[in-house]
Amino acid sequence: MGADERAEAGATQAPGPDAPDAHSLEALSARIHQRHRDLIKVQKPHVAVANLARIIDAALKLSNRHGFHAMTLRQLAAESGLSMGGLYSYLDSKDTLLLMILGEVAHAVEAELGSAPEAVRADPAAHLNWLIAAHVRLSEAMHAWFVFAYMEAKAFPPEARKRAIDSERLTERIFADVIAEGVRQGVFAAEDPLFAATLIKPLLQDWYVKRSKYRERGIDAQTYAAQVTRFVAGALAAR
Repeated sequence: MGADERAEAGATQAPGPDAPDAHSLEALSARIHQRHRDLIKVQKPHVAVANLARIIDAALKLSNRHGFHAMTLRQLAAESGLSMGGLYSYLDSKDTLLLMILGEVAHAVEAELGSAPEAVRADPAAHLNWLIAAHVRLSEAMHAWFVFAYMEAKAFPPEARKRAIDSERLTERIFADVIAEGVRQGVFAAEDPLFAATLIKPLLQDWYVKRSKYRERGIDAQTYAAQVTRFVAGALAAR
């Protein structure tokens, strides 16, 4: 990753959305570090990113076992291998860590769904198919992050809950805009494109929330995306 060279230059650059490792734990942690440099007290970027990755990985694992609400900062320090003082060099509370994670999920979704090629954007049917495949692909690459955001939502404090809701509405709006364009072009039939998009969202969530169910049936991410695409295309087809 060339962390030493980046540290000497004074910054750590995360891979762009098209890079093959753009959604690795290190890359996601690098983007979090870029957005929260004013809060993080560690000066060397490559050290800060490495430890952020350890903290976030530990938080996702503890949340999966016990729930984020029940997790303590002492448990987080022990799981990540940092001292309590070391942990406080990166965050001042669990709520701060929660907002870091949710912010990165929202950023990744917006960047990924907004990166459709121009040729795809010109065709609403192709664009909608692309969005479904992209969302499933992203939730597979960031599985633990997506499950965390979904499963812990009920216990979020107000600011985090608002951020999660805003992120979900943004996803729905991206899909709704494509469906609305399809209706204008006579490709789709939908009285309410936003409502149609709202119905698509649970289909996308089912993959990362109940992934083991589909894997038991021999259904992988690509197959799931294709099945959802066919189902949605049939539901929206202009008659």
